[in-house]
Amino acid sequence: MSTLFKLAHKVYGAFSRLIEKAEFLHKKESCILEQGAHLYPSSRIENNQAKRESIVIAAHSQILGQLLVLGHGGTIKIGESCFVGENSRIWSAESIAIGNRVLISHNVNIHDHNAHSLSAERRSLHIKKIFSTGHPTHLEDVASAPIVIEDDAWIGFNSSILKGVRIGRGAIVGAATVVTKDVPAYAIVAGNPAKIIGNATP
Repeated sequence: MSTLFKLAHKVYGAFSRLIEKAEFLHKKESCILEQGAHLYPSSRIENNQAKRESIVIAAHSQILGQLLVLGHGGTIKIGESCFVGENSRIWSAESIAIGNRVLISHNVNIHDHNAHSLSAERRSLHIKKIFSTGHPTHLEDVASAPIVIEDDAWIGFNSSILKGVRIGRGAIVGAATVVTKDVPAYAIVAGNPAKIIGNATP
């Protein structure tokens, strides 16, 4: 019995590695992954445009979370030596540009759009479309605005960065902060909505 168990365990391990390799290849084909950048098993790359250049991950960045661009638009550009923590979600319908050496902790949400219409009728139609044929390639009445996170910023866990925000160089966003307005360079912000509570150093 133990011999059979060992054989089954070995086969299961080989099968699991094969699935993991296939998943990695699919992720890699869904984005531009520069030299030294790494997608961890927990990462998810969801490119609903089928254009690899819509998601670019620069050299030596480490991705454990989810990067998603919608079918009707959106780009995600991540600079060099960045970190995106586990269960973080970066979703774009417009443009999200992240500089170099940016640290994004776990469970962070960065969304450059409202996701759905404010109209109940249009929202219902949108959901039906997603359920039947996937993300639409044209979507009206959903507000979006670019997000920029400059070099050396640090985004704390459970934070949310909403549309149209620029986070300045070296700024620190405290845990569980909701950012709805621009954050100056080297400012430390916390709370809901975010307020300046101190200053970081270069």
